[in-house]
Amino acid sequence: MIRIKEIATAAGTLACAVGIGFVMQSSDSADRIYGDQPQQSVPDEQLELPQDAVLDVESITLTSAELETPVALPKAQPDVVKVAAPASTLEVPNPPQTSLDASCDITASARAVAAAMVNLTLEASCLPRERVTVHHSGMVFSQTTDAAGGLDLTVPALAKDAVFILAFTNGDGAMAQTVVEEVDDYDRMVLQWRGDTGFQIHAREFGAEYGEDGHVWSGDMRDRTAAITGVGGFIVANGDITLADPLIAEVYSIPTALSERPNALRLSVEAEVTQANCNSEIEAQTLHMAAGTAVETKNIALAVPECDAIGNFLVLNNLLTDLTVASN
Repeated sequence: MIRIKEIATAAGTLACAVGIGFVMQSSDSADRIYGDQPQQSVPDEQLELPQDAVLDVESITLTSAELETPVALPKAQPDVVKVAAPASTLEVPNPPQTSLDASCDITASARAVAAAMVNLTLEASCLPRERVTVHHSGMVFSQTTDAAGGLDLTVPALAKDAVFILAFTNGDGAMAQTVVEEVDDYDRMVLQWRGDTGFQIHAREFGAEYGEDGHVWSGDMRDRTAAITGVGGFIVANGDITLADPLIAEVYSIPTALSERPNALRLSVEAEVTQANCNSEIEAQTLHMAAGTAVETKNIALAVPECDAIGNFLVLNNLLTDLTVASN
């Protein structure tokens, strides 16, 4: 067991993106988006929209926020390989602390598995059904231990020398590390946020439109078999949405060999207008890893329309314009 009282993500709100465009789709339009019909858009200009209107701004200019408060790693053991781990700017909630039995033994382990994934396990018998926050190379999400104080997750690796920190609300926790040789063979996009914001990643592979085979999102996530067999990408969602003020990380992965094909991929970040987020500003962060390169971080913010627009969607088009999620 180690003490992790110094772990923190940067406080404050995320830096707002400059000039972010969005598409507001009506409920009928949303049916077309997620059905068999392609999206429709209108020129990008400022309009006062009725519920049925569509506003599309194709170009998105994002600003990268300064990472002011890095995650403080606990003192490593001699056999631990140190790696660079950019800090997330997502504000970590501050739930009530839990007392810890002095005899409690908290251990964690990490094991590389297929598709550049890591099987991450935690044993903390004295902390059953407790909130624990997982940190890895700037990605951060919150989970809940089971009735025996355990946790068993499969997490996408964002670094070859992968270090994971698991922290409880009382400051105690554990660290695990492993080497992920396959990480250089994959491109990854992380979308992470705090709370019930309605955010989603949508990937349309090899010319697929919404609702077609090759449209990969939380409603059709696939699994890593698709990547292993060369079919396409897949999505993993980590984070317990049932927690109060949860931290969620949704990760899209695709083999680099596939992403480098011409017109291989269109990625967008979308958010449904719901009762939980209407008439507010929602914030998220993206982490982009191209073929094992250093993680690139961007912060985004969206002004959600008033609550009479519930059921509509905000769409950030061309989030990775010409990046193609590849390293060229």
